[in-house]
Amino acid sequence: MFTKGKYKGKAKAFFSLDGGGLEGVTVGGAGSKRYRATFRGPGGHSYGAFGLVNPMAAMSQAVVDFYKIPVPAEPKTTYSASVVSGGTSVNAIPREVWMEFDMRSESAEALASVEKKFLATLQQAVATENEARSTKEGAITVEPKLIGDRPAGQTPLTADIVQYATAAYRAEGLPISYGAGSTDSNIPISLGIPAITISRVSEGGRGHSLDEWISVEKPGNLKVKRIGLTMILATAGM
Repeated sequence: MFTKGKYKGKAKAFFSLDGGGLEGVTVGGAGSKRYRATFRGPGGHSYGAFGLVNPMAAMSQAVVDFYKIPVPAEPKTTYSASVVSGGTSVNAIPREVWMEFDMRSESAEALASVEKKFLATLQQAVATENEARSTKEGAITVEPKLIGDRPAGQTPLTADIVQYATAAYRAEGLPISYGAGSTDSNIPISLGIPAITISRVSEGGRGHSLDEWISVEKPGNLKVKRIGLTMILATAGM
C-alpha cells in the first residue's frame, strides 16, 4: 500500500485501530523480531536408542537460557517463547522440533542486543546437548529463521496528527497520554509517514488470552467513536 500500487507515495497520514481504553494514543512503534528455531537430530527409539542426543533437550535448554537474558525496563524491552511443535511419537526421540520466539523493544538498539543474545543462546544450547549425550548417529543442529521483522520508530508529538488527537481528547474532557506498541502503525512510521494507533473500544483487557474482553457499554464507546472521527476529519482538513 505504501511502497507499491496505485496508492504508492500518496499516504500523508495513517490511523490504526487496536486495543481498548481511553487512556491515550500510541505514537511509538515498538520494533519486533520473530524467529522460528528448528532443532534437528538423528532421532531414534526412546528405549533402544537411549543416550543419543535429543533436539528436545537442546530446545528446552535454549528456552531456559533465553529467559535469563536481562533487559532494560526503559526503553521497554520484552521477549517470549510462544509456539512449540515437533516429534512423531511418545516412544521416539524426536528427529525435529521447533519453537517460535518473539522479541520487542521501543529501541532498535535494545532489540538488536536481545536478538544477538538470543541467537547465541540457540548455538550454546546445541553445543551443550552435543557434549552431554552421544552423537554417534549424528549431532544436533539448529536453524533459526526470521519470520517477522517490524521496525521501531516514533511519530513526533509535534506532528499535526498527534495534535489533533490531543485536541479531540480534551474536547471530550479526557486526559491524554502517549505510548508505544507494536501495531500496524510501525510500517508507515518507519517510512516517515505520520501515524498513530487509537483505541477501538472504551475498555478491554487480557489481550491475546482466552479470556480477552471488551466493553460494549454505549457511553464510553460513543466517546471512542467521536474521538476517532474528529481526528480523521481534522487530519483530512475537513
